[in-house]
Amino acid sequence: RLSNHFLYAKLCQHQPARVTLRRGCSSRVTQLSPSVLSSSYVEEMYYAWLEDPRSVHESWDAYFRNAQASSPVGEAEERRPSMLLQGRAMSQTPAMSLKVVEDHLAVHNLIRAYQIRGHHVAQLDPLGILTADIDSFVPSDLITTIDKLGFYGLDESDLDKTFQLPSTTFIGGHETTLPLREIIHRLETSYCGHIGMEFMFINNVEQCQWIRQKFETPGIMKFTDREKRTLLARLVRSTRFEDFLARKWSSEKRFGLEGCEVLIPALKMIIDRSSAAGIESVIIGMPHRGRLNVLANVVRKDLDQIFCQFDPKLEAADEGSGDVKYHLGMYHERINRETDKNITLSLMANPSHLEAVDPVVQGKTKAEQFYRGDTEGKKVMSILMHGDAAFAGQGVVYETFHLSELPSYTTLGTIHVVVNNQIGFTTDPRMARSSPYPTDVARVVNAPIFHVNADDPEAVMYVCRVAAEWRSTFNKDVVIDLVCYRRFGHNEMDEPMFTQPLMYKQIRKQEHVLKKYADKLISEGVVTLQEFEEEVAKYDKICEEAYTASKDEKILHIRHWLDSPWPNFFTAEGEPKCMSYPPTGLTDEVLKHIGEAASSVPLQDFSIHSGVSRILRGRADMVSKRTVDWALGEYMAFGSLLKDGIHVRLSGQDVERGTFSHRHHVLHDQEVDKRFCIPLNHLSPDQAPYTVCNSSLSEYGVLGFELGFAMASPNALVCWEAQFGDFHNTAQCIIDQFISSGQAKWVRNNGIVLLLPHGMEGMGPEHSSARPERFLQMSKDDPDRYPLIIFTPKSLLRLPEARSSFDEMTTGTKFRRIIPDEGPASKNPGKVKRVIFCTGKVYYELAKERKQLKLEDTVAVVRLEQISPFPFDLIKAEVELYDNAEMIWCQEEHKNMGYYDYVRPRFLTVLSNKKPVWYVGRDPAAAPATGNKFTHLAELKRFMDTAFDLSAFEGRSF
Repeated sequence: RLSNHFLYAKLCQHQPARVTLRRGCSSRVTQLSPSVLSSSYVEEMYYAWLEDPRSVHESWDAYFRNAQASSPVGEAEERRPSMLLQGRAMSQTPAMSLKVVEDHLAVHNLIRAYQIRGHHVAQLDPLGILTADIDSFVPSDLITTIDKLGFYGLDESDLDKTFQLPSTTFIGGHETTLPLREIIHRLETSYCGHIGMEFMFINNVEQCQWIRQKFETPGIMKFTDREKRTLLARLVRSTRFEDFLARKWSSEKRFGLEGCEVLIPALKMIIDRSSAAGIESVIIGMPHRGRLNVLANVVRKDLDQIFCQFDPKLEAADEGSGDVKYHLGMYHERINRETDKNITLSLMANPSHLEAVDPVVQGKTKAEQFYRGDTEGKKVMSILMHGDAAFAGQGVVYETFHLSELPSYTTLGTIHVVVNNQIGFTTDPRMARSSPYPTDVARVVNAPIFHVNADDPEAVMYVCRVAAEWRSTFNKDVVIDLVCYRRFGHNEMDEPMFTQPLMYKQIRKQEHVLKKYADKLISEGVVTLQEFEEEVAKYDKICEEAYTASKDEKILHIRHWLDSPWPNFFTAEGEPKCMSYPPTGLTDEVLKHIGEAASSVPLQDFSIHSGVSRILRGRADMVSKRTVDWALGEYMAFGSLLKDGIHVRLSGQDVERGTFSHRHHVLHDQEVDKRFCIPLNHLSPDQAPYTVCNSSLSEYGVLGFELGFAMASPNALVCWEAQFGDFHNTAQCIIDQFISSGQAKWVRNNGIVLLLPHGMEGMGPEHSSARPERFLQMSKDDPDRYPLIIFTPKSLLRLPEARSSFDEMTTGTKFRRIIPDEGPASKNPGKVKRVIFCTGKVYYELAKERKQLKLEDTVAVVRLEQISPFPFDLIKAEVELYDNAEMIWCQEEHKNMGYYDYVRPRFLTVLSNKKPVWYVGRDPAAAPATGNKFTHLAELKRFMDTAFDLSAFEGRSF
């Protein structure tokens, strides 16, 4: 402030020009400039002020008024400006003048202390037994008692002195000065009441100022009577819904919302505000607590369909095995009553694995934004709900946060709502986390965190309003921490007094938030007792009528709970319109065109690496010879889809170049930093866009994200590539809980493709094969509905034998579920002694060994290109062709890791004569691969010898 500068200036007229600033200011020595010391400038300011106080800066106005007010009556006009400016400072000794400056600086530091640490003493716990954080930390620089003023060199006599307010606070409203007593009172009101804020770590001044203005401005937290009545009505619905379920199904688990009933009006406030800002679609993810209430009162699921879920006698429809009611999702488009605009709400189905749904929601949100052309996040957004213990404890929360501002993964701001029970199942917060708050993980992305007492509904509503406005304004994540309690145990059958007796003694005495808020509004005259009781009776009647209607239901339809429908993809009966393998071949002209794009640089004056140039020349050579390797074949597949208007998205670690330096879908200019090009986006003017994006070093979070992205549309190819096959292990939760079982549990449609670089190369476990038996459970008989798991090669990427001709990809060709033996053995099948069935890379080792042993007319090798769904019809034809031969299944994986346990019973189904299918491969093992090259080769030789020893199984029983 200028007034402080000039206070120093006048002080310096009586002291040396170099003055050391103290008490929290910089310790550097400050040289004051001559212009600052100019008394003529001071006089000019004073005379201007005398003529019109509004003509000078507000700091001058405040200073002159204070100085004038402190002068004896009649002397103000007679005093010279220089004497006036000395004011309280220069009318005293230099030491006393310095004290005035120090006091002003101390007050500024005090204000900042409340902004930074006020949340530590905020009244956040509705039960009144716990502090805001697990540290019970009371900052020494907050004025919790009068003696704390001494921390700043102030005392009780300073409370009524007036101080200039800094520009970094809004507590003054239209006033620029306030007495210290009022300053402290307003800071306590803003920062130490029922709302505690963490935001001062944000390294953006504009954002910090925005938050300060929203919470410090006097009287800003106001609600109209209409808004209060709406809030009360929403609390009635939230509370009475839980009461109704408790009355009707007292012995059923439902994971009710009791203790945090304010969540429902909180979510509705977020949606209302977002809808008003232009949002058309909201994707929601949440754990099981409160899900039924959210389905009923936020998404607006028909109550009778919810109540049906409690009927144990209902017969399930045939489209899926289903899931427990508090895991189900919903998709609904309706009119938002507050804004009169259409809004689409999707609540994603998810399993018990807490927080696993977070990246799935983000991926679906990103996809909807992409397909709507919503590059600024103004039409589609996500809301994620969390439990306090899971938010702190589950690592996927951190992975998801770190996707939030990556270019290919950002959803342009998510609103996180933490239902903070202050307990995780039976675990006290002190045992559940090391950080003070459960929300501390959000600080890594500079997300503001608003803690709020959930028993103060109006405070919650205001925080939700600000959070929605923050997301709309800055397109960044924000966290609302609803500090509440759990009225019952982890579920309604649990006894919480076993482990938390103090907490639950208080909870039993705790008045319900609905009762407290209704009494408040009645006392204010906003509603009458009769109006309140009528609102309760009205909703109770709605629930009773829905309960009666639910008894008419005879079949439990899982399809009613679908969270991501694919319109026009299925027939009226719910079956895919196509269940066959259509031809996918291309004309020579298209193949050549895509091949030329794959082997050239579409931009002028673009300098590429010499190694990449060599790879592109190699591709051009293959195109001229009408052959393709794996990388070029992938180019053909992607390119042909893009030309047909089908969006392709490839995501994963290092996918742009390819882990094995084979792909090079993104070319980098070697001379100009950050200049790159994607040739696949230069195929034709009307093509679909190709998204290829290196991901963060995450598997769990990124696979979940891509799964969510693939939910949004059936007309897209969405691929996630593990860097190595076994790197999918850290994403196994997504595979087990969402991919393998999603169709059966939730009738969920998804077409994600998992690319898993696969093969036993003898380079150590981290480069070993994936464990395919994990995936074989997921497919039944319909390839159109299920994700694909493709085991992509490593050593085969550059193997000359592992190439295909254009003839296998031209018009009329299609995917081959098996590749029969096409050599001498197939010409005379009666002479064949052994048929080896295999899949993947091991074929080339088998073919090489067979050729060396000159057994090409005696041993047939049949490749399964599709393991699941199992090609029963084609295998049956091969078995019948080689009716006299011995059947072998050969795999390079260890016996307990590969396909054998999956294919064996299916082969036996085909083999009506009960002929055995012998196993050839590595012995069972705990580790997927050896790290020793010699051992690897010895294992390979051992099972190759067995594969071609025609007497290996003589005399053995199957």
